[in-house]
Amino acid sequence: MSLTVNTRQQANWNKCIWCQEKINFKTPKDFCRHLRDFHCTREGGSYVCRYGRNGVCPSLPVDGVSDLDYEEHIMRDHVNQSAENTMSALQKLHTTPRRPQPPSEPSVVEDQHKWTVYKSKVNLPAALNDPRLLKRETDFFTKTWGVDFYDKTHLPVSPYLQEINWSHFDSYVKKTSARYKKHNKELETLNGKPETHLTKTVRQAEKNRTELEQIPKLFLMPTFNLENPSTFSAVFPWTQVEESKVDTPGARHSSKLLQEKMSHYLDIVEVQIAQQISRRSEAFFHAMTSHDELQERMKTTCGRIKYLRDKMNSMDNLMARGSLKIMRLTKSRCNYIQLHNKLKLMATVHQTQPTIQTLLSTNEFVGALDLISTTQEVLSQELAGVHSLRHLGSQLAELQKLIDIMIQEDFHKHVTNELNRPVSDTSPIMDEEKLVAILFGMLRLHKMDFLDVYRDETFTGMKAVVKQTVIVAVCEADDIDTENNSSLADQMRLLNYRQWSALMENIFNNLLTILKRAKAFHGIVTDVVGIAAGRTKVPTPLQSPTTDSPEPLEEPTHLNVSVSGDVDVMVSSEEYGHAVAGLKELMIAVCDHAHDRCCKVLTARGKDGFLERLSSAEFVTLSRLIEKFVSDCEEVCGRKSTSLRVTVQSQACRFVSKFHEDRKNKLSLILDNERWKQSDVPMEFQGLVEHISTTGHLSLPDNKNDSERSAGDYLMVHGDRFAVVGTVLMLLKMVVEYCQCADDIPSVASDLLTRLVDLLKMFNSRTCQLVLGAGALELVGLKTISTRNLALASRCLQLVVHYMPMVRQHFESKLVNRQVSMLKHFDQISKDYTDHIDEINNKLVTIMESMVDSQLSRWEVKAPMPSSCFRAICKQMAKLHEAIVDILPQERVKEIFSRINQTFKSVLRQQLIHLNVINNGGPQHGLVTSDLTFYAGSFKTLRGLEDLAQDVHDVWDKR
Repeated sequence: MSLTVNTRQQANWNKCIWCQEKINFKTPKDFCRHLRDFHCTREGGSYVCRYGRNGVCPSLPVDGVSDLDYEEHIMRDHVNQSAENTMSALQKLHTTPRRPQPPSEPSVVEDQHKWTVYKSKVNLPAALNDPRLLKRETDFFTKTWGVDFYDKTHLPVSPYLQEINWSHFDSYVKKTSARYKKHNKELETLNGKPETHLTKTVRQAEKNRTELEQIPKLFLMPTFNLENPSTFSAVFPWTQVEESKVDTPGARHSSKLLQEKMSHYLDIVEVQIAQQISRRSEAFFHAMTSHDELQERMKTTCGRIKYLRDKMNSMDNLMARGSLKIMRLTKSRCNYIQLHNKLKLMATVHQTQPTIQTLLSTNEFVGALDLISTTQEVLSQELAGVHSLRHLGSQLAELQKLIDIMIQEDFHKHVTNELNRPVSDTSPIMDEEKLVAILFGMLRLHKMDFLDVYRDETFTGMKAVVKQTVIVAVCEADDIDTENNSSLADQMRLLNYRQWSALMENIFNNLLTILKRAKAFHGIVTDVVGIAAGRTKVPTPLQSPTTDSPEPLEEPTHLNVSVSGDVDVMVSSEEYGHAVAGLKELMIAVCDHAHDRCCKVLTARGKDGFLERLSSAEFVTLSRLIEKFVSDCEEVCGRKSTSLRVTVQSQACRFVSKFHEDRKNKLSLILDNERWKQSDVPMEFQGLVEHISTTGHLSLPDNKNDSERSAGDYLMVHGDRFAVVGTVLMLLKMVVEYCQCADDIPSVASDLLTRLVDLLKMFNSRTCQLVLGAGALELVGLKTISTRNLALASRCLQLVVHYMPMVRQHFESKLVNRQVSMLKHFDQISKDYTDHIDEINNKLVTIMESMVDSQLSRWEVKAPMPSSCFRAICKQMAKLHEAIVDILPQERVKEIFSRINQTFKSVLRQQLIHLNVINNGGPQHGLVTSDLTFYAGSFKTLRGLEDLAQDVHDVWDKR
C-alpha cells in the first residue's frame, strides 16, 4: 500500500511540532531519523522509544535495537497505525507534547475547548485611537496606575527578576549548532535520492496489513478451537451444510463459496508465512549450520568426559580407598571413645542426687545448686535424648524447688531465733557461718525478697520487746492494781514518773540492742552481696597483694567466717543495685519502726494529761533521755528519724501550753491581790539576780539555803536599787524559767518566745489597768492611787525593761534563721513598757500641775508673806519628793521635778499678767519676790534637787 501525503500534510511535515524546528521532512524516513536523533535517548548502545502510553513504548525492546530496527518500529507502531488515515496518526505523533509545559501555559489536552485567559484579545491601538473621542484621554492608564506610567518610556525592571541578554543563550546555541548543521547536511543529501528501503518497507507493511485484515479475527484469536461448538458453528454454518444436502444449484454454489473463502484465507496466511520465511531465510540457514557444528562439538566433549571418568575410577581404586579406610577406622575409634565418655558421664550424673544430699547436710546450698545447674546443662546438651535419663531433669527441678523452700525456712528460723534471743545477750549475731551459707543460697536462686522477710521479723521482734519490757515494769511495781485494770496500757498509766522514766530508759536500751543486731545483719549482707556481685574480694593465702583489676576491690569488713575464694558472680549489676538500695531502706525502716513503737508508748502514757502535768525538770529529763535515744539511733542507722522527735515536739508544745497557762494564771492571781506597796526582796530573788549578773545567762541557780542573809529592802541589780512589789519579782523568776525551758527544750524555743511575749504583754496591760486605770481601787480595796503607787509601778516596769535585751539575746541564739523575725516582738514590748513609764511620769507631773494651777488661781499679792498658796505648793512638792525619792532613780526624780518647775513658772507668769503685777520695784513686786524666794528655798531641803530652782526670776514678763 503506497503512502500518500496531501499538501496540508506536507506543509506540516516541514516543521516539527515538538521542537518547532523547520526541517524539510519530505518523506516519513526523514521524520523517523529526526525523532531518533533529537527526541529519543540512547541507553546501553540501543535506542529507547519515548512515545508510548507511559513514556516508554513497550513494543520496542531495550537491548539490541539498531538504527534500521528503530526506523521500522516507528513506521509500524507509530506512523502506520491505520491504513486509512496514516497522516492523521503522524500528525497526532507530532502534536503529542513530550516536554513538560510551564504551569502558566494553557494545556491543549486538558483545556481543549474551555475558555481560558489566553483566548482573550484586546486591540490596544484601537483602544487608544478611538475616533469617537474628541481628544485622547491621557488618564487611560494614569487614573489607575499614576502619572509615572504615562511619562515613562519603558517599564521599570523588577529587582527580583534577572535581566536577560544574549549571553544567556550562548551555551544553548553552541550546544545545538553542531546538530543543526548536521541535520541540514543530511537533508541536502537525502533530497536528491530515489525511494529508499524504508519507503518500500512501509508500503509493503501497509499492503500486508490490508491483506491480513481480510481474515476474520476469529481465526487469529489465541482461544481458537474447533472443538468448541460455538466456534465450529461460526466457521462452518450448519445452514449452508444442510442446504448442500439438497440437490439445488444455489446450495451447491453456497458451499463452494465457503470452501473458496477458506482457501483464500489459507493462501493469504501461507503467502505471509512465505514472505516472513524468505525475509528471515538467511538467519534460519545460519542457525541450522550452527546447530550441526554444535552437535559435533558435543560428541567430542562426551568422549573426553568418558575418558576422564575412567581415569578417575582407576585413581580411586589405587590411591584413595586405602586412605579412606584408615580414616574410617580412626573415626570409629573416636566414636567408641565418645561413647565411653558418655557412659562415664552418665555414671557421674547418676550420682548427682546422693551428692546433693551430702552437700545439703553441711549447708552447702550454693554447691548443691551449682551441681543441679551443671547437671541440667549436661542433660540438655551432652546427654540429650538418652532415654534412661529422661526423668532426671524433672527430678532435679523438683529438688531445686525443695532446696528453695528449705533455704526460706532456714532463713526465717534463723532470723526469728536471732531477733528473739534475750536482750542481755550482747553478741551482735549468732551462728554467722550458717547465715552466710543461707544468704549465698538465696543470692544463687536470685531470691532478693529476704530483706522484706527480715524487716517484718524485726518489726515483730521490736513489738514483742517493747511489750515484754512494759510487762516487766508493771510486774515490778508493787502499788499497781492489775486486777481492775485489764489493759496493759491502763496498767502502764498507773506508774509514777520515776517508774515510767525507768521503763522508757529500758525500752530505749532494748530497742537499741535490736537495732545493733539489725546493723550487724546489714553489714554481713552487704559483704555477701558484694562478694556475690564481684565487688568485694575474698582474701586467700595464695592471693597476691596487688591486683590487675581496673577497679580496686574492697575487703569484707563484717564477715568473721571464711568464704571460698572461687565464688562465681551470682548477682548482676542491676540486682546488686537493688540489693544495696534495699539494705539502705531496711535500716531506715527499722529505725523508723523503733521510733514509732516509742511514739505509741508516749502517746498511750500521755492520754490522761500525764506529760502536761510534769514539772519543768521532769519534762527536761524526759526530753534529754529521748534525745539521747534519737542520737544513738542516728549513730547506728546513719539517718535522722523524725517521728519520735515530732511526737516529743507535740508533747512539748502541750507542755509549753500548760507551762504558760499555769504561770499566766499565777501572775494574774498575784496581780489581782497586789496592793502596790514596796515589799522586801527575799534572798531567793536577790540570789537569782546575782546569778544572772555573774554568769551573764538567764538561768535558774542551784538550790542553796542561805540562812545568814536576810531579806533586803531593795533589789540590787548591777549597783542600782530597785524598789519593787512582789508581783514583779515573781514575773522576773517566770521570765528566767521561760529562758531555762528554752535551753532545756530548744525545739520549742519559738513557742516559748510567743508565750513569753504574751505573758509580758499581760503584765504591762494589767499594770496599766490597775494603777493608771485605778482598777486596784475596786479589786483590792485601795482608797486611792497615790504617787508612791505610781512610782512603784514605774520602777517595776523599769526592772523588766532592764532585762529585756538579755531575754532577746537569749532567744536569738535558740532560733533558726527563718524564725529570727520573731525577735521584733521584744522590741515592740520594750517600746510599750517605755511608753507606759512615760505615761506614769506624765501622770505624776499632771497631778502636780493640777495642784499648782488650783493654788495659783486663788493667789493674791498681799501680806503676810510667804502666802498660803505658796506654802501649800511647797508642801505638796515636798510630799511628792518624799514619796518617790526612795523609789525612782535620782535622774528620773530630777526630770519629773524639772517639768513640774517649768509648769509652775508658766502658770505663775500667766497669773502675774492677769493680776497686772510687773517687775517695777514696787510693793507688789516685793511681795512676789518674797514668795519666789520662799519657793526657791523650799528646794534646798529636797534631796537631789538643791540646784533645781535657782533661777525663778524669769517668771516676769519682759515688756
